Amino acid sequence: MLQRLDKFISNQLNISRNDTRKLIFKGEVTVDGKPVLKPDTKIDTNICIVSLNGENINYKEYVYIMLNKPKGVISASTDKKRSTVVDLVPEHLARRGLSPVGRLDRDTTGLLIITDDGEFAHRVISPKSNLIKRYNVVLDGEVNEDVITKFENGITLHDGTRCLPAKIQVVKVILKQGVYHQIKRMFGVVGLGVNELHRCSIGNIVLDENLKLGECRELTSTELDEICKEYKNN
Repeated sequence: MLQRLDKFISNQLNISRNDTRKLIFKGEVTVDGKPVLKPDTKIDTNICIVSLNGENINYKEYVYIMLNKPKGVISASTDKKRSTVVDLVPEHLARRGLSPVGRLDRDTTGLLIITDDGEFAHRVISPKSNLIKRYNVVLDGEVNEDVITKFENGITLHDGTRCLPAKIQVVKVILKQGVYHQIKRMFGVVGLGVNELHRCSIGNIVLDENLKLGECRELTSTELDEICKEYKNN
């Protein structure tokens, strides 16, 4: 894949194009061991070895990040007043264009995927993908057989939105949709309030139990392959 040298470095290191050009003009950037002083030099990202001050820049077209979202953080890329999930991404994983795949409410915790691959994000959240999301829920009342039956038959929200059938397993909810505030609104229909909500999986990707709230890591190649297989098969 051919790409301008300054764009490549800017994207991979999450620095401005202007700062990238300064590094190139200073002779701090080499391509295949040779200094390159022109920012618009085209390089083949699959073949060329680009280095900055002697350290190779490993090329990744996209990054895929698993975050254990804490409370009080909004599922957005940027916000002038509030902390976002992208703000939690450490410097070594930070990239331009990172966005959350779908959303979790501000007071909801758990698994959230962050990526700069827009096509991947669209496929994961698309209703056609039919990916199952599992949540642990703490309610302000008891779940009886009537509530379970209503969920399994598909609840109609107060605004008329028809939800697909969902399963309740003790205090776990399994969904295939992503309607705004869906779980809270579904329980609201049956007269129950949600005190705590935590997403533990999306498809076959399960939240890493070693990740503390606010921590993240890259998805493994196996995890990425699994979720891609799932949305392609549905």
